[in-house]
Amino acid sequence: MTTDLDSNGISKALIDGALASFRSNKGWADKAVAQLPDDKMHVALDPNTNSIAVIMKHVAGNLLSRWTDFLTSDGEKPWRNRDDEFVDTFTSRDELLAYWESGWQRLFDTLTSLSPDDLGRTVTIRGEPHSVPLAIQRSLAHCGYHVGQIVLTARILAGERWTTITIPRGASASFNQKVWGTGYYQSTTQDPK
Repeated sequence: MTTDLDSNGISKALIDGALASFRSNKGWADKAVAQLPDDKMHVALDPNTNSIAVIMKHVAGNLLSRWTDFLTSDGEKPWRNRDDEFVDTFTSRDELLAYWESGWQRLFDTLTSLSPDDLGRTVTIRGEPHSVPLAIQRSLAHCGYHVGQIVLTARILAGERWTTITIPRGASASFNQKVWGTGYYQSTTQDPK
């Protein structure tokens, strides 16, 4: 199936696709984190890795920096202390989750405010120019990388108490049969021409 899209339609499709992907990534991390008690959030699997709390702090700090005044200031803000993001300072789950949510909300608010013309602009990250679509993809890749770390670490720490957050092993055929033709991320009605 092909769709005739003008530049506004392409811009909307790019932003909507990015939003769906970011929301999926956040949802997987949230489902993984929900399966752990508070103390497990601060466990690093080895001395050279980060705990889930630290990864969440880093992702939120990155999102706040990158997506605050996205179109008008460098994505690496002077107020950001990236090195501190790798120090486990949150003492309560509520405090950590509030910071995590603030980063994601800044991203979602900024992405939904972009106009089709904004996609043709250039932004900078650490002084390096990026097209807006490239900056979006860079952020999505960064989040996906760290969400994978969160999910894997949570899976290991939860042990036998883990509940699969995606399609369970051996259940692909039944999942596909259940959603085939309706789409997993969105439902669409297609003209059968």
